[in-house]
Amino acid sequence: MKFIKTKLRDVILIKPAIFKDNRGCFQESYHIDKFRDNGISIPFIQDNLVFSKQNVLRGLHYQCKNPQGKLVRVLQGEILDVAVDIRKKSPTYGNWISEKLNDENQYQLYIPDGFAHGYLVLSKTALVYYKCTNIYFPEYDSGIIWNDKSIGIKWGIENPILSEKDRNLNIL
Repeated sequence: MKFIKTKLRDVILIKPAIFKDNRGCFQESYHIDKFRDNGISIPFIQDNLVFSKQNVLRGLHYQCKNPQGKLVRVLQGEILDVAVDIRKKSPTYGNWISEKLNDENQYQLYIPDGFAHGYLVLSKTALVYYKCTNIYFPEYDSGIIWNDKSIGIKWGIENPILSEKDRNLNIL
């Protein structure tokens, strides 16, 4: 496993070692010691699985109290995964990164609390699996509108498919 720091402090791209042979493949997707040695020591306590269709954009979400860190991966399909730094005292406040995660590269993106998270489905469908460092509290659910001009995320789409909730999110 390779742990690659991104331009946003504490957001880490994880590239697994994939071992292929005539039977298929094997990979280690989580190892507590390797994660701890690379700066990810908080425990994961909730797992989520999401199926979406092409051009669905989910996010940008965060919890204003009891925040969640996330470890995101794609089991089937491809997404453009985005993290936005919303830590007001951070030197990268309002900055964002994106990574293509798919079933081919098997990359994972670790997004700690203090970041808004969202993704756009690039393939016909996608099955996204993510681990969370806190449970979901709907009363603290918040978010940023996907096309906030002050952030300027390059999604590569004009009219994504959005939930009613995501259509009505605020600006940063």
